[in-house]
Amino acid sequence: MEPWNVLLASHVVAALFVLAIGPLQILRRRRDRIHRTMGYFWVTAMYYVCFSSFWIVSDGHFSWLHGLSAFTIVTVTLGLVSAVLGNIASHRGNMIGSYIGIAVAFIFAATVPGRAIPDLLATDRSSVAFVCGLVVLSTAVIFVSVKRGGRVGGTSRTVVTVKAASARVPESREVRERRRKADIR
Repeated sequence: MEPWNVLLASHVVAALFVLAIGPLQILRRRRDRIHRTMGYFWVTAMYYVCFSSFWIVSDGHFSWLHGLSAFTIVTVTLGLVSAVLGNIASHRGNMIGSYIGIAVAFIFAATVPGRAIPDLLATDRSSVAFVCGLVVLSTAVIFVSVKRGGRVGGTSRTVVTVKAASARVPESREVRERRRKADIR
């Protein structure tokens, strides 16, 4: 494994960010604007982790982790497309599967001797703790900022509904059903 550089460090930070956001996305009951916004952060970071991995190689060779990255690019894309099309079951399956995949990759990267993370854990635990704390803190700050954004200066659902009604755009039964289900959650 090559020594630490900007690409490797940013790859690890993005992966930690993905690992921190994942449980918030999976375990929160409501699937609302906050879920969508945090999801866009998660998808962006996940794509960065996957694509950047192709420039991180051991002895000039790809490993099974690069195959997992390619597969994850596909599953994240399918999950994103499924959400846009309203296929929530497919969206949930692809995104949870992608999260499990990155968790497995992280466990492997953090525990196999000779890789960069175990070497760093053995030599500089304070830097590891600092970076992990910084990632968790930044995730919390982003979550709180997104959450507060809906209350302060944001557009309320009522205003959007009134605007849609005043535009006299008829809603389909499917759109009304989706909105009703979103309100229930």
